Amino acid sequence: MIRDWLELIRVPNVFTAIADVMMGYFVVMRAADFDVSAGLTLGLLIAASSLFYSAGMALNDVFDYEEDCRDRADRPLPSGRISRSAASRLGWGLLLGGAAASFLVSFLTARWGALICGVGLCVLIWKYNATIKRHAVAGPLALGACRFFNVLLGMSVVELTVNLTPIAAVIGLYIVGVSFMARREADVDDSGVVPRGPILLGMALSIAAVAFLAWLPAWQPDAGQFFVQPGHWQAFVLVMSLLAAWRFLRALVDPRPGVVQRAVGQSIAALIVLDAGITLAVAGIVPGLAVLALIVPITLLRRWFYQT
Repeated sequence: MIRDWLELIRVPNVFTAIADVMMGYFVVMRAADFDVSAGLTLGLLIAASSLFYSAGMALNDVFDYEEDCRDRADRPLPSGRISRSAASRLGWGLLLGGAAASFLVSFLTARWGALICGVGLCVLIWKYNATIKRHAVAGPLALGACRFFNVLLGMSVVELTVNLTPIAAVIGLYIVGVSFMARREADVDDSGVVPRGPILLGMALSIAAVAFLAWLPAWQPDAGQFFVQPGHWQAFVLVMSLLAAWRFLRALVDPRPGVVQRAVGQSIAALIVLDAGITLAVAGIVPGLAVLALIVPITLLRRWFYQT
């Protein structure tokens, strides 16, 4: 029974949302200033991010119930393992819980940023599942916006400024690219393959997002210095760009649904490495390793739970 609920919320991917919010937090907070109060705030941010992501996944299946009954009969709701009403209660309850956790962060930090990001995520998650995801362009953009606000949620412990938005925008654009590929992962033409157009567009956007991080050594965060030699950082960006290109190219060469779905799953998991690299460069090795450690649960859980 517990497995069914974990399958519903796509539990492996929850750790990518946690990586986003942790990265956002450590970008603006010095690791040396981390104390019990900071730990409580970070814990609430992680809880809010996890609840928002899980809510989005649960409500996705609630709103897609008829389609899943037709095309994905093995999923928790169409198979009858979880009732649609129970999934709906869970989804809305998780969304409310995420909003409450965001409010507590705003209360503890005496800043409105977390609550604003939380409200923004609530609206985006609701509107995406209800209507936006049916639009070919607006759907991926909305998912990217969710990631953008999730990173800003982590940063909301300080005053949110325009200077902080580029990093959040990079993560958002990366997810927009992955979402374009994922959107058509199960749609096949007469020859049994996925259309290559969305894969090519997704590749261009995702690689552009990663490559844009090359400017990071010149960007000075509000809370600290750069902990990696610029040359080493450029090498990291190059490797991450090449790995992203390789995942997409494999899907382009062999666009069968299973191959495309694996590429999507790997691209989502790679977000943790990207977040960890940014964290290490801006905040230091200990916070960077803390984010990178999230690759362990997602790698293990991907063996038993689907991600898309």
